[in-house]
Amino acid sequence: MQRPETELLTILKEQGIDFVCSLPCEKIKALLELLGRNFFHIPLTREEEGVGICAGAALSGKLPAMFVQSSGVGTMLNALLSLTAFYELPLALFVSRRGVYKEKIEAQVPMGARLPAILRSAGISCSLVEKREDIKHIGKKLAQIAKTNSVHAFLLTPALWEGLCETEDAGFRTPEAKAGVCRQPLTARRVPSPSFRRFEILKLVAPFLDSKVVVCNLGIPSKELFHISHQPSNFYMLGSMGMATPIGLGIALNSRKQVVVIDGDGSLLMNPGALATAAHFAPDNLTILAIDNGSYGSTGDQPTLTRSCVDLELVARGFGISNTVKASGRKRILEAVKSVSQGPRFVHVLAVPGNEKVPNIPLSHLEIKRQVQDFLKA
Repeated sequence: MQRPETELLTILKEQGIDFVCSLPCEKIKALLELLGRNFFHIPLTREEEGVGICAGAALSGKLPAMFVQSSGVGTMLNALLSLTAFYELPLALFVSRRGVYKEKIEAQVPMGARLPAILRSAGISCSLVEKREDIKHIGKKLAQIAKTNSVHAFLLTPALWEGLCETEDAGFRTPEAKAGVCRQPLTARRVPSPSFRRFEILKLVAPFLDSKVVVCNLGIPSKELFHISHQPSNFYMLGSMGMATPIGLGIALNSRKQVVVIDGDGSLLMNPGALATAAHFAPDNLTILAIDNGSYGSTGDQPTLTRSCVDLELVARGFGISNTVKASGRKRILEAVKSVSQGPRFVHVLAVPGNEKVPNIPLSHLEIKRQVQDFLKA
């Protein structure tokens, strides 16, 4: 008889799963080791990051799966609802359900015990995989996920793996990093003063965005971009703060087209670990254009910490992105975006706070998704 891990992996392959992300859990460490050997596998820094990366992969035509433990579901509910479910993207979520079977860590109990009810109340369907016989039914659910572009969570009890021998090396294997990862010392530099608002910066860089996949930060930035330079390849985010760079990374890893992320300081501070993942996998078709106005512009211009103590370019370099530049004036901004150097690139553009009064985007979220998918297929 096959080991349960092998049986599950066979089902994943049969049903077309072709992109996998995970965060470690001691209860499924042997399973995670096998995932790394059998699939293109992204080790994550945070569960929410994985939702964004999987959304980008799904936009590119992949059928993604995530492997996390139950505590991680709580960190990504908003992204699951306002991104994956909202845009009707497929995602198979495999959850190592802690706190319900021979649990030694009491802090795991509250989330694990309430997890089915939490998922149901969020409108996310789930299946309890509590015994060996339940594994064979996963295939039908996976087929349904692909057909309906939906999210489904499989709750895996630790009892499934009890008493099994681990693989020879069940330790987590991080894929080899590409050349070019930054290992230079970080030194203090003179920081230029900002010259333009974000709207003016977007007008400056609009020609550079032509015919590229553009993932734009949520709220007013997306509305400004639509007003300045709409194209079918623009993915306008309508929710899920902090997900712009992960979505762009997911697309870049699964497409040969050039991908530009228009991100902001507030969003990058919310999910900075995505920069580490981008640095590690180093897709050469990815540019992150971080427009830093030191404020949460869509919610009333409350200050972010980049106004007082955080240098986002140094953050990117500290996470391993070696190709970075800081820009402020017209000439420097244009030089930065026109550079043909290999990615991933991080262009840190300093901006003056303030928003342009522009109307809402006259497209539904599903129209936005369809246009981007059609562009990626072409």
